[in-house]
Amino acid sequence: MSGYTQTLAGQRWHFKDLKEVMAKASPLRSGDQLAGIAAQTDVERVAAQMTLAELPLNTFLHQALIPYEQDEVTRLILDTHNAAAFAPVSHLTVGDFRNWLLCEQADEASLKALASGLTPEMVAAVSKLMRVQDLVLVAQKIRVVTQFRNTLGLRGHLATRLQPNHPTDDPAGIAASLLDGLLYGNGDAVIGINPATDNPSAIRDLLDMLDAIRQRYQIPTQSCVLTHITTTLQAIEQGAPVDLVFQSIAGTEAANASFGVNLALLQEGYEAGLSLKRGTLGQNLMYFETGQGSALSANAHHGLDQQSCEARAYAVARQFKPLLVNSVVGFIGPEYLYNGKQIIRAGLEDHFCAKLLGVPMGCDICYTNHAEADQDDMDTLLTLLGTAGVNFIMGVPGADDIMLNYQSTSFHDALYLRQLLGLAPAPEFADWLAQQEILQQQGQRLTLSQSLPKLFAPALNH
Repeated sequence: MSGYTQTLAGQRWHFKDLKEVMAKASPLRSGDQLAGIAAQTDVERVAAQMTLAELPLNTFLHQALIPYEQDEVTRLILDTHNAAAFAPVSHLTVGDFRNWLLCEQADEASLKALASGLTPEMVAAVSKLMRVQDLVLVAQKIRVVTQFRNTLGLRGHLATRLQPNHPTDDPAGIAASLLDGLLYGNGDAVIGINPATDNPSAIRDLLDMLDAIRQRYQIPTQSCVLTHITTTLQAIEQGAPVDLVFQSIAGTEAANASFGVNLALLQEGYEAGLSLKRGTLGQNLMYFETGQGSALSANAHHGLDQQSCEARAYAVARQFKPLLVNSVVGFIGPEYLYNGKQIIRAGLEDHFCAKLLGVPMGCDICYTNHAEADQDDMDTLLTLLGTAGVNFIMGVPGADDIMLNYQSTSFHDALYLRQLLGLAPAPEFADWLAQQEILQQQGQRLTLSQSLPKLFAPALNH
């Protein structure tokens, strides 16, 4: 009989192939149930996890979960694999790899050196064997540092995306949210707007507005309008002030096609961004967003579990040396992550897998209003991800995005996490905040100014 077998509690379990082992070893989530690939019982799940733990890590170099001939993401993963970097762990099973990751030998330097030797399937597999505390402990060892106009990802720092969305892209509404965020120390990762329309003229207006504000107040950060990459390419051709090139991505060729992109188009966007040379400290300029369930929602998952599909998206991101990658973990809805428990687990998995692969990972700690989740769940994930060393989180006015209609994290939430864990904004941005008397470092604590910063007083009194 082909496939894999495992005996547990007097019962013999059979899994037809590696794809089934991976799916049934996954902690329970509604997306895998919807796809009909989840373990039917907890006992079956443990049997699959035991089977997975016994598999050599190098199995994933010889058994592609999505065929090489059918998928350009698979080809990217295997063609760019660094065998020399993989060598130190090449003799391990998946279970042994988990144990090695938790030991002192797996320190920041060794994990950084290992990143290009790991495939998404390897890190997805080991994550399925890990408890929440394991995901946090290993991830906090890893730092992925990137630069454009400031430095992101350093130990002891937490950045935020200031997200001043507006349902009609009204400049006054956006400006009010933007100012509110800056006054709470938000915006060092990026000031990023999800536009209400992909109209090229409207996108250009938003880009001009953000760049004018950045330059007027000399803010050491970067801006982005999160439109489709083809619209950004058009804006670049027209001379718009584009800092970051954004695109949503997924872990299969077919899922990316549903977004209207492929690797060649992403390369074109990357090269166009580089040609502008707008970064002052570095040229990490791509911004990618991902989320568990995107491949399944596009019927493009090839029977693979949603967490493994998600990890494959990080190989796509890694190829283009991004400044930011963001798992919008609870945004797709309860069809894929049903409740707070599933969202929390998924967010920690995404962060762990991305960091192991050398990807600068942040998280939109979020849920939709029809999910079985609430802000207490988000507080839990927020605190766990802060402890795990997440690169950045979202700053949304009141944690309620009035354009995208979902719940995220607020400007206050970033301040909470920075105060709780003694984290600072990006160094260059922190210096600017101190100069403007917005946010001051008082010993181990960050404190907000009790008065309106002089820099913004003229604008507010106008």
